[in-house]
Amino acid sequence: MYLVVGLGNPGKEYENTRHNIGFKVVDALAMRNGLKQYKEKQRSMQGEIKLDGHKVLLVQPLTYTNNSGEAAAEILRWHKVPPSRLIVAYDDVDLDVGQIKVRDKGGAGGHHGIESIIAYIRTNEFVRVRVGVGRDSLAGDVSDYVLAPIPPGQKGILDYAVISAAEAAETVIAKGLQQAMNLFNR
Repeated sequence: MYLVVGLGNPGKEYENTRHNIGFKVVDALAMRNGLKQYKEKQRSMQGEIKLDGHKVLLVQPLTYTNNSGEAAAEILRWHKVPPSRLIVAYDDVDLDVGQIKVRDKGGAGGHHGIESIIAYIRTNEFVRVRVGVGRDSLAGDVSDYVLAPIPPGQKGILDYAVISAAEAAETVIAKGLQQAMNLFNR
């Protein structure tokens, strides 16, 4: 079994923000693989799909981005999924808008949701699918930037990036991490 966790914040006010890119990646995976509806369970919205013979649990934590580790750790323990089979999709201000980067371990890069997951699962060795949202000038607080609505000029780029990120997660599951990194880390 694989666990794909998309980071984001619940609620309409956050729906179309950069910080909800992870939720959008999970939604794209659900749509691409025929999942019609999520169920609320373990402080998250969850749905199960089959992908290349693997059971995959799609998860959108309801604990808000900065506390995503609480729900992710609980679900990993419940399903006895090792961290090596955890894939986390999220927004990254250090990547250009629309850029995708897949990696297998590392630090949080200042992303509080990733910090939370590392703290709760006690390892940094899990797959990340990072979706670039850019930084503009970031003269203000980073949280103001990522929680602001996606501007119309970036919407199409980010919509395409979300589909690419979903494909990257599918590639990790079906063909392995190295193949996904070779295809998507350009």
